Amino acid sequence: MKTTVSRTPISTGDPFILDDVQEGLRADATDFSDEINRIAWAAARELEHFAQIALLTQRIRVMIFDPVFQSYLRLPIGPVALDHMPTVTFDGEPFTDFVFDGGNRPSIRWSGPYFDHAPSRMVIEYDAGFGDTASDIPADLARAVIDQAALMFDGRSPMDGRSMTSSPHMARIGARYRGVSL
Repeated sequence: MKTTVSRTPISTGDPFILDDVQEGLRADATDFSDEINRIAWAAARELEHFAQIALLTQRIRVMIFDPVFQSYLRLPIGPVALDHMPTVTFDGEPFTDFVFDGGNRPSIRWSGPYFDHAPSRMVIEYDAGFGDTASDIPADLARAVIDQAALMFDGRSPMDGRSMTSSPHMARIGARYRGVSL
């Protein structure tokens, strides 16, 4: 079973407030604002990847080749609002016989009968994220982005293999949101 996951941004804003990041880095905005913006974007993407979340609203597309069916399927990226039902297709044909469980760790429970033949491709599309603006992101995650950006800003020189690459705060907060993978 091979799986691909893609993200397409829906929200167009930054997943951080630049002034807050600059204050957290204690950096002069006039000297480093472009660099800080790039670092903050990198920190936000690292947090999203680590915690398996979307900070701002994104369209998530999961494609599974030769799916193996169990009673449920955990979606790879959250959070998903309860009223944002995903779309599911099997070999291009819509499928609606499932129960959707939203939240930080969204999943689909199959409620219908299994199929006459095993489909070769399943596609699930859904919108995930905390909202459309940086102010919609929970405060602990916003702070984790700042802490990761500070680590990246302070460690701009080449790091060796033993140097810290993730902020302990980002790892601790991200772990709260991360789903369990088996």
